[in-house]
Amino acid sequence: MWQKAVDWLVYSLFGFGRTSILGGAIDFFIYDMVKILVMLIAIIYAIAIVRSFVPPEKVRAVLSKKNEYVGNVLAALFGIITPFCSCSAVPLFIGFVEAGVPLGVTFSFLVASPMINEIAIGLLWTLFGWKIALIYVSSGLVIAVAAGILIGRLGLEKWVEDFVYQIKVGASTGEAMRLTWKNRSDDAKGYTVDLVKKIAPYIALGVGIGAFIHGYAPEEFISRVAAKTNPFAVPVAVLIGIPLYSNAAGTIPIVTALIGKGVPMGTALAFMMSVTALSFPELIILRKVLKKPLLATFFAVVGVAIIFTGYLFNLVI
Repeated sequence: MWQKAVDWLVYSLFGFGRTSILGGAIDFFIYDMVKILVMLIAIIYAIAIVRSFVPPEKVRAVLSKKNEYVGNVLAALFGIITPFCSCSAVPLFIGFVEAGVPLGVTFSFLVASPMINEIAIGLLWTLFGWKIALIYVSSGLVIAVAAGILIGRLGLEKWVEDFVYQIKVGASTGEAMRLTWKNRSDDAKGYTVDLVKKIAPYIALGVGIGAFIHGYAPEEFISRVAAKTNPFAVPVAVLIGIPLYSNAAGTIPIVTALIGKGVPMGTALAFMMSVTALSFPELIILRKVLKKPLLATFFAVVGVAIIFTGYLFNLVI
Protein backbone atom coordinates (compact mmCIF):
# COMPACT_ATOMS: atom_id res chain seq x y z
CA MET A 1 0.00 0.00 0.00
CA TRP A 2 2.71 2.47 1.00
CA GLN A 3 4.80 1.56 -2.05
CA LYS A 4 1.84 2.26 -4.33
CA ALA A 5 1.30 5.63 -2.65
CA VAL A 6 4.94 6.59 -3.13
CA ASP A 7 4.88 5.40 -6.75
CA TRP A 8 1.83 7.56 -7.42
CA LEU A 9 3.49 10.55 -5.76
CA VAL A 10 6.72 10.26 -7.74
CA TYR A 11 5.55 9.01 -11.12
CA SER A 12 2.09 10.60 -11.36
CA LEU A 13 2.14 13.74 -9.24
CA PHE A 14 5.81 14.65 -9.73
CA GLY A 15 5.72 13.44 -13.33
CA PHE A 16 8.86 11.30 -13.43
CA GLY A 17 9.00 8.47 -15.96
CA ARG A 18 9.05 4.91 -14.72
CA THR A 19 12.53 4.45 -16.20
CA SER A 20 13.85 7.75 -14.82
CA ILE A 21 17.06 7.36 -12.79
CA LEU A 22 16.27 10.40 -10.66
CA GLY A 23 12.66 9.32 -10.23
CA GLY A 24 13.75 5.89 -9.05
CA ALA A 25 16.16 7.44 -6.55
CA ILE A 26 13.48 9.79 -5.20
CA ASP A 27 10.97 6.94 -4.99
CA PHE A 28 13.46 4.83 -3.03
CA PHE A 29 14.35 7.70 -0.68
CA ILE A 30 10.77 8.65 0.18
CA TYR A 31 9.67 5.03 0.64
CA ASP A 32 12.60 4.00 2.85
CA MET A 33 12.92 7.25 4.80
CA VAL A 34 9.29 7.34 5.90
CA LYS A 35 9.21 3.59 6.54
CA ILE A 36 12.35 3.71 8.68
CA LEU A 37 11.24 6.78 10.62
CA VAL A 38 7.83 5.30 11.41
CA MET A 39 9.39 2.00 12.43
CA LEU A 40 12.08 3.81 14.41
CA ILE A 41 9.56 5.91 16.36
CA ALA A 42 7.46 2.85 17.14
CA ILE A 43 10.50 0.82 18.20
CA ILE A 44 11.98 3.55 20.41
CA TYR A 45 8.63 4.22 22.11
CA ALA A 46 8.00 0.50 22.66
CA ILE A 47 11.52 -0.01 24.02
CA ALA A 48 11.10 2.90 26.43
CA ILE A 49 7.79 1.48 27.70
CA VAL A 50 9.24 -2.00 28.16
CA ARG A 51 12.31 -0.64 29.89
CA SER A 52 10.11 1.23 32.37
CA PHE A 53 8.87 -2.20 33.51
CA VAL A 54 12.25 -3.93 33.29
CA PRO A 55 14.84 -2.26 35.53
CA PRO A 56 18.39 -2.00 34.11
CA GLU A 57 19.78 -4.22 36.84
CA LYS A 58 17.70 -7.14 35.55
CA VAL A 59 19.04 -6.70 32.02
CA ARG A 60 22.53 -6.38 33.43
CA ALA A 61 22.12 -9.56 35.45
CA VAL A 62 21.23 -11.61 32.36
CA LEU A 63 23.97 -10.15 30.15
CA SER A 64 26.64 -9.48 32.76
CA LYS A 65 30.40 -9.77 32.51
CA LYS A 66 30.47 -12.81 34.75
CA ASN A 67 28.50 -14.64 32.05
CA GLU A 68 30.32 -12.92 29.18
CA TYR A 69 30.21 -15.63 26.52
CA VAL A 70 26.67 -16.58 27.41
CA GLY A 71 25.74 -12.92 27.11
CA ASN A 72 27.29 -12.69 23.64
CA VAL A 73 25.38 -15.72 22.46
CA LEU A 74 22.08 -14.52 23.94
CA ALA A 75 22.54 -11.05 22.43
CA ALA A 76 23.34 -12.51 19.01
CA LEU A 77 20.31 -14.81 19.17
CA PHE A 78 18.17 -11.83 20.13
CA GLY A 79 19.57 -10.00 17.13
CA ILE A 80 18.56 -12.88 14.86
CA ILE A 81 14.92 -12.86 15.96
CA THR A 82 14.56 -9.06 15.84
CA PRO A 83 13.71 -7.87 12.30
CA PHE A 84 15.67 -4.62 12.55
CA CYS A 85 18.04 -2.95 10.12
CA SER A 86 21.14 -1.26 11.45
CA CYS A 87 19.47 2.12 11.94
CA SER A 88 16.55 0.76 13.95
CA ALA A 89 18.93 -1.44 15.98
CA VAL A 90 20.67 1.70 17.28
CA PRO A 91 18.01 2.43 19.98
CA LEU A 92 18.37 -1.10 21.33
CA PHE A 93 22.15 -0.70 21.28
CA ILE A 94 21.78 2.49 23.34
CA GLY A 95 19.43 0.68 25.71
CA PHE A 96 21.95 -2.10 26.29
CA VAL A 97 24.77 0.37 27.00
CA GLU A 98 22.58 2.47 29.32
CA ALA A 99 21.59 -0.67 31.23
CA GLY A 100 25.24 -1.46 31.90
CA VAL A 101 25.49 -4.40 29.50
CA PRO A 102 29.14 -4.96 28.46
CA LEU A 103 30.05 -3.27 25.16
CA GLY A 104 31.15 -6.52 23.53
CA VAL A 105 27.78 -8.10 24.26
CA THR A 106 25.93 -5.16 22.73
CA PHE A 107 28.02 -5.50 19.58
CA SER A 108 27.07 -9.16 19.24
CA PHE A 109 23.49 -7.92 18.96
CA LEU A 110 24.41 -5.04 16.67
CA VAL A 111 26.16 -7.37 14.22
CA ALA A 112 23.56 -10.13 14.23
CA SER A 113 20.47 -7.93 13.88
CA PRO A 114 21.02 -6.62 10.32
CA MET A 115 23.18 -9.52 9.12
CA ILE A 116 20.78 -12.42 9.76
CA ASN A 117 17.35 -11.72 8.32
CA GLU A 118 14.42 -14.12 8.64
CA ILE A 119 13.20 -13.27 5.13
CA ALA A 120 16.63 -14.03 3.70
CA ILE A 121 16.66 -17.34 5.58
CA GLY A 122 13.37 -18.34 3.97
CA LEU A 123 14.46 -17.26 0.52
CA LEU A 124 17.82 -19.00 0.76
CA TRP A 125 16.11 -22.17 1.95
CA THR A 126 13.68 -22.04 -0.96
CA LEU A 127 16.25 -21.17 -3.63
CA PHE A 128 19.34 -23.07 -2.48
CA GLY A 129 18.22 -25.60 0.14
CA TRP A 130 18.29 -25.89 3.91
CA LYS A 131 22.04 -26.53 4.10
CA ILE A 132 22.88 -23.14 2.59
CA ALA A 133 20.31 -21.45 4.83
CA LEU A 134 21.79 -23.18 7.88
CA ILE A 135 25.32 -22.13 6.89
CA TYR A 136 24.10 -18.56 6.45
CA VAL A 137 22.56 -18.49 9.95
CA SER A 138 25.44 -20.33 11.61
CA SER A 139 28.13 -18.17 10.05
CA GLY A 140 26.30 -14.96 10.93
CA LEU A 141 25.88 -16.16 14.52
CA VAL A 142 29.56 -17.10 14.82
CA ILE A 143 30.63 -13.75 13.34
CA ALA A 144 28.36 -11.83 15.74
CA VAL A 145 29.54 -13.72 18.82
CA ALA A 146 33.24 -13.64 17.85
CA ALA A 147 33.14 -9.96 16.90
CA GLY A 148 31.43 -9.07 20.17
CA ILE A 149 33.95 -11.04 22.24
CA LEU A 150 36.91 -9.47 20.43
CA ILE A 151 35.56 -5.92 20.72
CA GLY A 152 34.78 -6.54 24.37
CA ARG A 153 38.36 -7.67 25.00
CA LEU A 154 39.78 -4.49 23.46
CA GLY A 155 38.21 -2.26 26.15
CA LEU A 156 36.82 0.40 23.85
CA GLU A 157 34.04 1.78 26.05
CA LYS A 158 35.54 5.28 25.95
CA TRP A 159 34.90 5.40 22.20
CA VAL A 160 31.11 5.36 22.59
CA GLU A 161 29.65 8.86 22.25
CA ASP A 162 29.17 10.48 25.66
CA PHE A 163 25.44 11.18 25.22
CA VAL A 164 24.75 7.42 25.05
CA TYR A 165 25.94 6.99 28.64
CA GLN A 166 24.01 10.07 29.75
CA ILE A 167 20.62 8.76 28.57
CA LYS A 168 18.60 7.37 31.46
CA VAL A 169 15.24 5.74 30.89
CA GLY A 170 15.12 2.53 32.89
CA ALA A 171 13.81 2.81 36.44
CA SER A 172 15.01 0.95 39.49
CA THR A 173 12.95 -1.99 40.66
CA GLY A 174 11.06 0.10 43.23
CA GLU A 175 10.48 2.99 40.84
CA ALA A 176 9.26 0.62 38.12
CA MET A 177 6.52 -0.64 40.44
CA ARG A 178 5.36 2.89 41.39
CA LEU A 179 5.17 4.47 37.94
CA THR A 180 1.71 5.02 36.45
CA TRP A 181 0.92 4.30 32.82
CA LYS A 182 0.79 8.05 32.11
CA ASN A 183 4.25 8.48 33.64
CA ARG A 184 5.61 5.69 31.49
CA SER A 185 3.98 7.03 28.34
CA ASP A 186 5.09 10.63 28.91
CA ASP A 187 8.67 9.54 29.61
CA ALA A 188 8.66 7.31 26.54
CA LYS A 189 7.36 10.10 24.31
CA GLY A 190 10.04 12.51 25.53
CA TYR A 191 12.75 9.90 25.08
CA THR A 192 11.51 9.08 21.57
CA VAL A 193 11.45 12.70 20.40
CA ASP A 194 14.88 13.40 21.84
CA LEU A 195 16.55 10.34 20.33
CA VAL A 196 14.90 10.65 16.91
CA LYS A 197 16.10 14.27 16.70
CA LYS A 198 19.64 13.08 17.36
CA ILE A 199 19.83 10.27 14.80
CA ALA A 200 17.28 11.25 12.09
CA PRO A 201 19.72 13.45 10.12
CA TYR A 202 22.18 10.57 9.95
CA ILE A 203 19.46 8.22 8.79
CA ALA A 204 18.43 10.71 6.09
CA LEU A 205 22.01 10.96 4.87
CA GLY A 206 22.44 7.19 4.86
CA VAL A 207 19.17 6.56 3.02
CA GLY A 208 20.03 9.37 0.59
CA ILE A 209 23.30 7.68 -0.35
CA GLY A 210 21.49 4.37 -0.66
CA ALA A 211 18.84 5.95 -2.88
CA PHE A 212 21.50 7.39 -5.16
CA ILE A 213 23.07 4.03 -5.89
CA HIS A 214 19.91 1.92 -5.57
CA GLY A 215 19.24 -0.22 -8.60
CA TYR A 216 22.77 0.12 -9.93
CA ALA A 217 24.40 -2.88 -8.33
CA PRO A 218 26.97 -3.76 -11.02
CA GLU A 219 26.13 -7.42 -11.45
CA GLU A 220 28.17 -7.82 -14.64
CA PHE A 221 31.22 -6.18 -13.07
CA ILE A 222 30.90 -8.19 -9.88
CA SER A 223 30.52 -11.44 -11.79
CA ARG A 224 33.75 -10.70 -13.67
CA VAL A 225 35.96 -9.72 -10.72
CA ALA A 226 34.41 -12.32 -8.39
CA ALA A 227 35.01 -15.26 -10.70
CA LYS A 228 36.40 -18.55 -9.40
CA THR A 229 39.78 -17.84 -11.00
CA ASN A 230 40.32 -14.64 -8.99
CA PRO A 231 42.01 -15.46 -5.64
CA PHE A 232 40.95 -12.04 -4.31
CA ALA A 233 37.32 -12.48 -5.32
CA VAL A 234 35.94 -12.57 -1.78
CA PRO A 235 37.51 -9.33 -0.46
CA VAL A 236 36.70 -7.59 -3.76
CA ALA A 237 33.05 -8.65 -3.48
CA VAL A 238 32.97 -7.36 0.12
CA LEU A 239 34.47 -4.01 -0.91
CA ILE A 240 31.91 -3.68 -3.70
CA GLY A 241 29.07 -4.48 -1.27
CA ILE A 242 30.03 -1.82 1.29
CA PRO A 243 28.79 1.22 -0.72
CA LEU A 244 25.45 -0.46 -1.46
CA TYR A 245 22.33 -0.12 0.67
CA SER A 246 19.75 -2.84 1.14
CA ASN A 247 18.44 -5.31 3.67
CA ALA A 248 19.28 -9.01 3.43
CA ALA A 249 16.09 -9.84 1.55
CA GLY A 250 16.78 -7.11 -0.99
CA THR A 251 20.15 -8.61 -1.90
CA ILE A 252 18.77 -12.08 -2.65
CA PRO A 253 17.96 -11.31 -6.35
CA ILE A 254 21.51 -10.01 -6.83
CA VAL A 255 23.01 -13.05 -5.11
CA THR A 256 20.88 -15.35 -7.25
CA ALA A 257 22.04 -13.59 -10.42
CA LEU A 258 25.68 -13.75 -9.38
CA ILE A 259 25.52 -17.46 -8.60
CA GLY A 260 23.79 -18.03 -11.94
CA LYS A 261 26.77 -16.35 -13.64
CA GLY A 262 29.23 -18.68 -11.96
CA VAL A 263 30.20 -16.70 -8.86
CA PRO A 264 31.06 -19.15 -6.02
CA MET A 265 28.52 -19.44 -3.23
CA GLY A 266 30.91 -18.20 -0.54
CA THR A 267 31.80 -15.11 -2.55
CA ALA A 268 28.13 -14.33 -3.19
CA LEU A 269 27.19 -14.77 0.48
CA ALA A 270 30.14 -12.61 1.57
CA PHE A 271 28.84 -9.92 -0.77
CA MET A 272 25.37 -10.18 0.77
CA MET A 273 26.75 -9.99 4.31
CA SER A 274 28.83 -6.91 3.49
CA VAL A 275 25.77 -5.14 2.05
CA THR A 276 23.64 -5.84 5.12
CA ALA A 277 26.22 -5.52 7.91
CA LEU A 278 28.92 -3.17 6.56
CA SER A 279 27.18 -0.74 4.24
CA PHE A 280 28.44 2.84 3.99
CA PRO A 281 24.99 4.23 4.95
CA GLU A 282 25.16 2.10 8.09
CA LEU A 283 28.55 3.65 8.86
CA ILE A 284 27.02 7.12 8.71
CA ILE A 285 24.17 6.14 11.00
CA LEU A 286 26.38 4.39 13.55
CA ARG A 287 28.76 7.35 13.58
CA LYS A 288 26.17 9.18 15.66
CA VAL A 289 26.64 6.79 18.59
CA LEU A 290 30.20 5.52 18.02
CA LYS A 291 33.41 7.51 17.88
CA LYS A 292 35.71 6.95 14.91
CA PRO A 293 38.20 4.49 16.52
CA LEU A 294 35.40 2.17 17.70
CA LEU A 295 33.54 2.48 14.41
CA ALA A 296 36.72 1.59 12.49
CA THR A 297 37.38 -1.35 14.80
CA PHE A 298 33.83 -2.61 14.38
CA PHE A 299 34.03 -2.48 10.60
CA ALA A 300 37.49 -4.05 10.50
CA VAL A 301 36.60 -6.97 12.78
CA VAL A 302 33.33 -7.75 10.99
CA GLY A 303 34.92 -7.26 7.56
CA VAL A 304 37.71 -9.73 8.27
CA ALA A 305 35.19 -12.23 9.68
CA ILE A 306 33.00 -11.98 6.57
CA ILE A 307 35.98 -12.44 4.25
CA PHE A 308 37.11 -15.49 6.22
CA THR A 309 33.60 -16.93 6.04
CA GLY A 310 33.45 -16.38 2.28
CA TYR A 311 36.68 -18.28 1.72
CA LEU A 312 35.52 -21.03 4.07
CA PHE A 313 32.25 -21.48 2.16
CA ASN A 314 34.11 -21.62 -1.16
CA LEU A 315 36.26 -24.44 0.22
CA VAL A 316 33.44 -26.59 1.62
CA ILE A 317 30.69 -26.00 -0.98
